[in-house]
Amino acid sequence: MWHLKQRWHVTSMLHKNATWMLLGNGAQILVQAMYFILMARSLGVRQYGTFVAVVAAAALASPFVGNGFSSLMIKHVAHDRTQLPESLGNLLAVTLVSGVLLCAVVVPICLVVLPRTIAPAVIIMVLVSDLLVAPYVGVAAAAFWSLERLGWTAALNVFASLMRLTGIAVIVILHRPTVMAWSVAYVVASTVSSIVGLGCVLWFLGMPKLGLRRIKGELREGFYFSVSLSAQSIYNDIDKTMLARLSTLEATGIYAAAYRLIDVAFIPVKALLIASFPGFFREGRGGMLAATHYGRRLLKRIVPYPLFAFVALFIGAPLVPRVLGHQYAQVTEALRWLAVLPLLKTFHYFIADSLTGAGYQGLRTLVQIGVAVFNVLINLWIIPAHGWRGAAWSSIASDGLLALALWFAANRLARGSHPRCEQAAKAATGPA
Repeated sequence: MWHLKQRWHVTSMLHKNATWMLLGNGAQILVQAMYFILMARSLGVRQYGTFVAVVAAAALASPFVGNGFSSLMIKHVAHDRTQLPESLGNLLAVTLVSGVLLCAVVVPICLVVLPRTIAPAVIIMVLVSDLLVAPYVGVAAAAFWSLERLGWTAALNVFASLMRLTGIAVIVILHRPTVMAWSVAYVVASTVSSIVGLGCVLWFLGMPKLGLRRIKGELREGFYFSVSLSAQSIYNDIDKTMLARLSTLEATGIYAAAYRLIDVAFIPVKALLIASFPGFFREGRGGMLAATHYGRRLLKRIVPYPLFAFVALFIGAPLVPRVLGHQYAQVTEALRWLAVLPLLKTFHYFIADSLTGAGYQGLRTLVQIGVAVFNVLINLWIIPAHGWRGAAWSSIASDGLLALALWFAANRLARGSHPRCEQAAKAATGPA
């Protein structure tokens, strides 16, 4: 009877949190849609491509801000809620130090690698925003997420989007729609969002504590999470930066606009992934088989949505240029190519989280690194020849390969699930 009550409580919490995230992400979809339309129309395809190229470059480094300590906090607090103050304090400290170091390294690299037509001030402001300022919104959201108070997580994410919408709206009202003006507004919006987010954490969750001895012991474990997220950013975002370098900024704008709509379409799936992430750690304590069963149950519930999204994106693609303007006419074709991505992403994210929850973060990271390398190599060959179409093909191939590789790994581990086998695999790939 106790087990039935516990399972009912966990299921009820999952439904509640998923609902909060769906409501929050529904609001976020509306805000981001307005923000995206205003920015794309006011900046034009070339300036929009310029901004996205810099943001994509920042996205490659941003997973190393915090060195994966946000995921470790969620893992620790899922097992013991009293660990929140020290986990939060360590996350704040590592986020500050890593953000400063990354800015010092990444800014000079981007000034050299990115096209010289992009103003250095734009590169500096966007990188400082995404590597040094904005991460604290994620810290605040992760703190509430670790306690499964996802209403607050959703609210903070919506607020951050509202700040960016306000920034681009002010620029449009002042009749200064340039990428330089938007970069200034971008930094300001990130600063306000981070201050509010940290204020909410301190007010509602209390003061953090610093545990320096614990930080040293968790650097390697957190690094696995960072590398995993970085590999994910590579096969999701590096094509935009490579388009700017190997093709044209106009092609970058076309492809980025289509991919942005894919990201928006994926938000409902992301809501369930966020709500279920602590559950993967709880179920994963029973091994790979338990984590896999949990992932499959969730996957069966959500998989009709990406199928619907594919049909909706494919049919509705011709409407996009009417909203964004005639400069974005080619987005119709790009969006139809990319429409299958929400389905592929749904499969590989749930399988990947099953591996993480069961303690195979190292294995997940190795697979993602392999796919990231594949994505970079194929882009070097296909983008110069085919522009944004080549980027679309490589993106589909990368997500499909990732889904197959993760499924194979998880299936093999689940079939051979045995304590000794699992200990050997974890020792070979590192801690989760």
